[in-house]
Amino acid sequence: MRLQRLRGASLAALACVALTACATTGDNGSNGDAASAGDSEARKPLAMGLDAAANPDPFPSTYRGLPRANMAIVGATVFTGAGQRIENGVVVVTDGRIAAVGGASTPIPAGHRRVDAAGRFVTPGVIDTHSHLGVYPSPGVSGMSDGNEATNPNTAQVWAEHSIWPQDPGFNAARAGGVTTLQILPGSANLFGGRGVTVRNIPSVTMQGMKMPDAPYGLKMACGENPSRVYGGRNSSPATGMGNVAGYRAAFIAAREYKAKWDKWREDGEGSPPTRNLQMETLVGVLDGSILIQNHCYRADEMAVMIDIAKEFGYKITAFHHAIEAYKVAPLLAREGICADMWTGWWGFKMEALDGVEANAALVDAPEGSCAVIHSDDAELTQRLNQEAAAALAAGRRIGMDISEERAISWITLNPARSLGIADQTGSLEAGKRADVVIWSANPFSVYARADQVFIDGGLAFDRFNPAYQPVSDFELGQPGYGLSAADVAQGAR
Repeated sequence: MRLQRLRGASLAALACVALTACATTGDNGSNGDAASAGDSEARKPLAMGLDAAANPDPFPSTYRGLPRANMAIVGATVFTGAGQRIENGVVVVTDGRIAAVGGASTPIPAGHRRVDAAGRFVTPGVIDTHSHLGVYPSPGVSGMSDGNEATNPNTAQVWAEHSIWPQDPGFNAARAGGVTTLQILPGSANLFGGRGVTVRNIPSVTMQGMKMPDAPYGLKMACGENPSRVYGGRNSSPATGMGNVAGYRAAFIAAREYKAKWDKWREDGEGSPPTRNLQMETLVGVLDGSILIQNHCYRADEMAVMIDIAKEFGYKITAFHHAIEAYKVAPLLAREGICADMWTGWWGFKMEALDGVEANAALVDAPEGSCAVIHSDDAELTQRLNQEAAAALAAGRRIGMDISEERAISWITLNPARSLGIADQTGSLEAGKRADVVIWSANPFSVYARADQVFIDGGLAFDRFNPAYQPVSDFELGQPGYGLSAADVAQGAR
């Protein structure tokens, strides 16, 4: 993220006002997920540097999903997210999962409700890989500014989920833009900002009720100007790019030593175990692959340096975020299997963001094995990621690139799921995956398109035509159109 950004208070009002319009979020301590299958513990390996007696999941998800019904969405143009465009398509949803996707002849099981989407478009739910909703919520006041633990260059021990305020009205505004899943990250003041968390975009009283079961954690790292400016301004290290790199290397050297102590104790089985260190546990999780690296990095040369550091210590970078100059190293990113999570039109706001091009995502997408992602890092942009992807597609076409819409939709669906390590669960309309579905009023690459209905795990989360599924936030009651008329407001109504 840009280190400090005022969070606007002018989001559309969309928080739950009636139980009939909300899901049961399961904030009851259970760890069930009515829409998921398999043993979650099997997907959460114990970090090698963690005491075997410690709880590897001390803040378990209580996500239960929204009320749902079996249905078949018929008659739309379907972008599957996995490269297919199906005219007059059928999407069958059973028990919160995609059961079938195909043409008009696709069988519809008996008892399934038919949802007429003729003349409209259907896509997977939009996934935002870089969000600070809940940790920098609206209203944007200092008492709620919980995204940056800017007290040390290495704060790998902190977890963004412990700063999330679930009642942030921005979650509901994002849902109205088709966003079904988000990664909430700490800020970029530090070399190691802490763990991010992936959430399902449903109303909830607790962060556990939103937390996506089985989604891997990501460690937010930041290279470039932000950490060197913050700590250099305090006359401490890092104050330069070389100080940044020295800080990363020193941290992973310490993590290797910590891991070695645990390995030796396990092997010998003698004496007391080493003292647990939360910072080191996160870094060891990176070394053993159980925690993904989500790396804020703008410049191409710095991305190449970060890749070398990863090779030095034997870990993998999952995604570079913002990645303004990713187009310069697109073949390198593709070879290394690294996603680039980008904007289209944001550039030039500081030196490391100066060399941006609107076709960045299109150019990154070109090499075989690429992973181009459009992200937001903003409470307003997250509401129109489809338009941000459309601008990137148009920019690519302007320079002569032949990119289909059915491919470009993956920039906000399947590729973000890859970036978060959840592509086996969501991101595309394929049999067996979670039924995260958006019905758009028009082609999602049109500036006139709006999300008409949004389904999360097959449950209706937003409906533009039904006020019961357009919940209103307490923080926006009294604004024109949200509880009081403009005349009421003008007369000072309370």
